[in-house]
Amino acid sequence: MSAPPFDDSPPDSPQLTPYDERHFVTYLRLLDAHEEGADWREAVRVIFGLDPERQPERARRVHDSHLARARWMTEVGYKHLLQSDEH
Repeated sequence: MSAPPFDDSPPDSPQLTPYDERHFVTYLRLLDAHEEGADWREAVRVIFGLDPERQPERARRVHDSHLARARWMTEVGYKHLLQSDEH
């Protein structure tokens, strides 16, 4: 199972975006892989379908930027979900 269509970096927005909403599962998979100690190269291969040997810089950028956004979701972004449910 690969990610939905993705950009090399997710949006750098202080608000939840439609991109984030499409990638909730991607973010969860990245967080799980990181928590389990998976090698980033294997994670990017499985989750994004990228070959880190052929495109090492891009693969690393995709992995790291999406993992950072996934962490943001656990620290800040989830609050936006709760607020949207209140309205």
